[in-house]
Amino acid sequence: MLDFLVQRPVLFLLLMGLPLLLLAWLRKTYPQFRMLGLLALPAVVATFSISLPPMSRLAFGLLVVILLIAVIDILSIPSPGALEVNRFSGSIASLGKAHRVHIELINHSKKINQINLRDDLPDSFKAEPKEFSTYTGEKSKTRFNYELTSTARGKFDLEFVDVKISSRFKLWSAFYQLPCQSTIGVYPDMKQIADYDLLARTNRLSQTGVRRVRKIGQDNEFERLRDYTKDDNYKHIDWRTTARRRKLTVKDFQSSQSQRIIFMVDCARMMTGNSDNLSMLDHAFNAMLMLSYIALKQGDSVGLLNFSDQIHNYTPPRNGTAHVNRLLHASFDQQARYVEARYDKAFLYVKQRCSKRSMVVLITNVIDEINAHQVLQYTSNLTGRHLPLCLLLKDHDLFDIVDEYDPAHSSQNAIYDAAAAATVVNWRREVITEMKHQGVLAIEAFPEKMTAQLINQYLEIKARHLL
Repeated sequence: MLDFLVQRPVLFLLLMGLPLLLLAWLRKTYPQFRMLGLLALPAVVATFSISLPPMSRLAFGLLVVILLIAVIDILSIPSPGALEVNRFSGSIASLGKAHRVHIELINHSKKINQINLRDDLPDSFKAEPKEFSTYTGEKSKTRFNYELTSTARGKFDLEFVDVKISSRFKLWSAFYQLPCQSTIGVYPDMKQIADYDLLARTNRLSQTGVRRVRKIGQDNEFERLRDYTKDDNYKHIDWRTTARRRKLTVKDFQSSQSQRIIFMVDCARMMTGNSDNLSMLDHAFNAMLMLSYIALKQGDSVGLLNFSDQIHNYTPPRNGTAHVNRLLHASFDQQARYVEARYDKAFLYVKQRCSKRSMVVLITNVIDEINAHQVLQYTSNLTGRHLPLCLLLKDHDLFDIVDEYDPAHSSQNAIYDAAAAATVVNWRREVITEMKHQGVLAIEAFPEKMTAQLINQYLEIKARHLL
């Protein structure tokens, strides 16, 4: 029988190899290059059997030993049921900010293997580090820490963790997709609010581009007494209360009335461009939330309308810093759509629901005369009853062509590109000038710099009592 199999190595390989391949398929296991190299060894030895017949028995023996080792090695890999994975992370992340995630791998078997682990993330998520490689002990827990950053807002379901396990002799690898359900909501940048508070307390807001604006007149309606902080004006110290409490105490003053701000955020095709790894719409929501927080701290009421070719949602104006959470939930899952903006629907919606005088902030972008005419028409119609403020976003691809143009080192095609871009830039400036002539406050800014410019405009409006 042995001589029969020795003379027919292909038949023997089928008899021994098919059960091995079936076992590998059932365990979701694949051979590594080391395994293929070992299988090539008997084939090399068998080539010498033509001149040396005893070499055939040696090749047959090597094949038997290698197949036995392969069977033993494949059984050293734990089954998927012997592994358990848990993911620990906060349910809320900030857009473009690092979010801490912990993954715990539990090995219920007594087998020790080398593993490679990576989280199965959506395309809009980036992990650092992307993958982990280590050894897991018998009946052990292994913890992995990484930071993920999302480039898109919304609600995301994380369902699996991918694990690659190597066998003891590194002849086989198993690829498991272990279930691990988690949900992460990616919201507009919330950490900027904490950063603003920190810089405000330490009197360093100029680092963010926010400048101090001297008020014309003063709102001197007394609100409360509180403890002195180092960035308070010493003129507001109440010396009688300080002497009685033996602790520096200052007076807080409030504005004479609560004013209203309505944000109108365009979610149509003109907001799909990217800047600094974020879309224009993402920058718009970040600026909206930052100014909303500042206005709410000032005692103002803030509302939000998201629209494209239809009204997406409307958050009525309310005051109190807790209202920031409502604005967050109204904006975190909004995406820019490839449709034309219906400014007529949006302004009619605001007119029907907002009768009191308010500052209406429209955040949009225009590159053609049709949209520009609509923006100019509807914003100018608000003057008198409301205070309209139009923020037009600037596209780097357009403005950089004009700014970087050098006649001495540019090709003929570059000249044509710069001329076309300059025509559009000059046209936009004419649109902004016309808006100002119609009584509309208008500013244009690059997306990554719009937050500071919007805050400065708001502070100037408050200082001049324009609202």
